[in-house]
Amino acid sequence: MSITLPPCPHLPAPRDQMTASAFSEHGESRDAGFYLTALEYGHYLWQRGFAARAILCLDRAMGADVQATDPIVHTWPIPYAAMAWFLAHTPDGVFIGNPRVHFQHYADRLKAPRRDIRHARAWACWALTRRLRPHLPADPKHAVIEPTETEIATALDAHGLPAESALWRNVLLRCNPVPPPL
Repeated sequence: MSITLPPCPHLPAPRDQMTASAFSEHGESRDAGFYLTALEYGHYLWQRGFAARAILCLDRAMGADVQATDPIVHTWPIPYAAMAWFLAHTPDGVFIGNPRVHFQHYADRLKAPRRDIRHARAWACWALTRRLRPHLPADPKHAVIEPTETEIATALDAHGLPAESALWRNVLLRCNPVPPPL
């Protein structure tokens, strides 16, 4: 059974047809073009009901090597709002997994390149998940020190784009818990 989800207002409209091979046009590059492809493909997957895979694409976008001078980040900022939108709008019955555990594991296992900013962004998404889906449990077998929101903002200030922590905090402030599925 195929499901169609509504477009996310925080992402660019995707191409009519996309596959993961869209990333191959970028080769090893993880620049602004890669960032846009990750946003588009995430949106493409989302609209086709693949919420968990769409979240993974936003992870890829957040790991791209974009700079404050790249025009794309002015048009499509680091996708905290899109991530929150996915977390808040995934209907019951659509697989999303446990994003809290995903971000906890992801943040704890990141390596170079750009580890510090990718780490901060993963924890930022973890905090969005905690706010939106507080009923999701942590992984009790994964011993990790969970950062405070202040520590996350400090890391975004230190390693992110200018005003990135303010962007994230604004999204975080608008997060209201989603009721757990029945």
